[in-house]
Amino acid sequence: MAKVAILMGSKSDLPVVRPAAEVLKKFGAETEVRVISAHRTPDAAHAFAANAEKNGVEVIICAAGKAAHLGGVIAAYTTLPVIGLPVKTDMMGGLDSLLSIVQMPSGIPVATVGVNGGENAGLLALQILALRHPEITDKLKEHKKQMAEKIAADDAALQEELKNL
Repeated sequence: MAKVAILMGSKSDLPVVRPAAEVLKKFGAETEVRVISAHRTPDAAHAFAANAEKNGVEVIICAAGKAAHLGGVIAAYTTLPVIGLPVKTDMMGGLDSLLSIVQMPSGIPVATVGVNGGENAGLLALQILALRHPEITDKLKEHKKQMAEKIAADDAALQEELKNL
């Protein structure tokens, strides 16, 4: 079974992480959700990253705000794909988090989704998993088909509404 780890720097990040966990569960991926801080528990971050592949993890999502170093720290200790999920902050609305995640030094890539983009983090993890798990590919294709059908139905309803103006 495909497995994704979702790490968050603080338990208060759970509302941002929840959509990622939900979409992963919907697609049948196993998830492990943990609170691990790059700054307050660096030894735990190192241990988790160093053992993630051995523990069956295939992709890691890291949610963090402000300095948002969690994804980079995790990526430094593993060759697994790491997805950064910037968390909105009061100070800069999440721009601080976003910039901290996307500006990784050369050699330490962290894929990044938008601020509070939990669902997209989960979907990106699924697209990575689909390279090894064809059953996920089929589910992703169906998901995209359903999205397209909804937009087509919304457009048809709008066109009908506009006729009555």
